Amino acid sequence: MGNPQSTRVIGTLRNTLIIGAVLLAGLTGAVQAQTSTIRLLVGFPPGGGTDVIARTLAEKLKDQLGTSVIVENRAGAGGQIAAQALKAAPADGMTFFLTHDHTVSILPLVTKNPGFDPAKDFVAVAGFATFVNALAVSGGTPAKSMNEYVAWVRNTQNGKGNVGIPAPASVPEFLVKLIGEKYKLDLQAAPYRGSAPMIADMLGNQIGAGVGSIPDFIENHKAGKIRVVAVLGGARQAALPDVPTFAELGLSGFEDLPYYGIFAPAGTPKATIDRFAEAVSKVVAMPEVRDRLTAMGLTVGYMPPAQLASREHAYAQTWARIIKASGFQAQ
Repeated sequence: MGNPQSTRVIGTLRNTLIIGAVLLAGLTGAVQAQTSTIRLLVGFPPGGGTDVIARTLAEKLKDQLGTSVIVENRAGAGGQIAAQALKAAPADGMTFFLTHDHTVSILPLVTKNPGFDPAKDFVAVAGFATFVNALAVSGGTPAKSMNEYVAWVRNTQNGKGNVGIPAPASVPEFLVKLIGEKYKLDLQAAPYRGSAPMIADMLGNQIGAGVGSIPDFIENHKAGKIRVVAVLGGARQAALPDVPTFAELGLSGFEDLPYYGIFAPAGTPKATIDRFAEAVSKVVAMPEVRDRLTAMGLTVGYMPPAQLASREHAYAQTWARIIKASGFQAQ
C-alpha cells in the first residue's frame, strides 16, 4: 500500500495542475478575443452622423462576423487622420475604415500631400448608401425657406453671411461658394472639425446656417431646432418630402450623389474582403438597420467591392472638374 500522505500530495498537485490549465486556457481565450477585435475607423467625432451610422452597423456586424467590432474615432482634418491610420494598419483583416465621399474622393483633389493615395493604399470593401448634402438654417434665423434665408442675409446682414461646413476644402465649401454666386451674396464658408461642433454652434445660434449631409441635420430638423431649406440631388428626399432640391431652385448639375462605403488597407486578402462585404450586405438588408439609416436621410443600397471602387472613381472625376472650374488650388 502506498503512503496515504504521498497520495494526498499527488492528488493536490494533480488538482492544482488541472486548475492552472483551465485558468491558462481562459486567459489564452481572452487574449485571443482581444486580438481578434475588428477596428472600424471613423474620421469624425462621436455624435456626428458618420459616427452614428458606424455604430449602427458595428452592432450587427459583430453577430455576422462572430467577433467584436469596435468603432474607433480618429477625428480631424476631414477624415485625413483616420485615412492615414488605415494606410498604416496591417492588411490582416482587423482594420477597416467607414467613411463618406469626402475623405477618399475629395481630399486627394484639394490637398497636395494628404498622406495617402486611395488607388494605391486602399481597397474597396462595400458601399451601403448614398445621401445628399443640404443647406440648413439655425433656429435663431427667422427664415423657413431658401428664399427667406436669401432675403434675410440680403436685408438684415448687408448681404454677408457665414455658413458652417464640416471640413475645409470639402464639397460643402464649394456649395457655399456656388450658392453665394447664384444669389449674389457674400457667403463665407466657416470650417469645423466635423459636423457635431458645427451643429452645436447652429443650435446655439452662433452661426446662421450650415451645409452638411442630411444624416447630420435630420434629427434636429425633425425636432424643429434647425430647418433644412434645400437639398442637392435629382429628386426630393423621402425623409424630407417638403424640402425642395437646389435644381428646383435653379442650381443644377449636382445630381451625382455622395456615398458611404467601407475600405481596407491595400493587400488585405480577397477572401477577407469578400467575407466582410457579405456581412455588410446582410446587415443593411435587415429591416431595423434599413429603417434606421433611411430615417437618418440615407438611401440604402448595397454595393459590392467593384461597384464601390467604380463609384469612388467616378465621383472623384466629377468633382475634379467642378473644383478645377472654381479656380481652387490644392493646399
